[in-house]
Amino acid sequence: MAVIRKSITFTKQQDAYVKSLIEQGFYTNDSEYVRDIIRKDQERRKRIVDLNEALIDGIESGPSNTTIDSIWEEAINEFNAQE
Repeated sequence: MAVIRKSITFTKQQDAYVKSLIEQGFYTNDSEYVRDIIRKDQERRKRIVDLNEALIDGIESGPSNTTIDSIWEEAINEFNAQE
């Protein structure tokens, strides 16, 4: 994977916070922290996109003839099958 060097600017408070995380052993340097934030943001945004797509699919599929009782029964059966 190619590495691209970037320059970013922190406030004193942000810099102190990042340094404290490094001192506590959560990260080895500033870059590792920033990369972790980007990875987590990418994951979060993907979950949002996936959820929106699922919602649209549900809306477009129209009303269901399934009853609440049958949904609960199916959920309980699936749960019990996992044990």
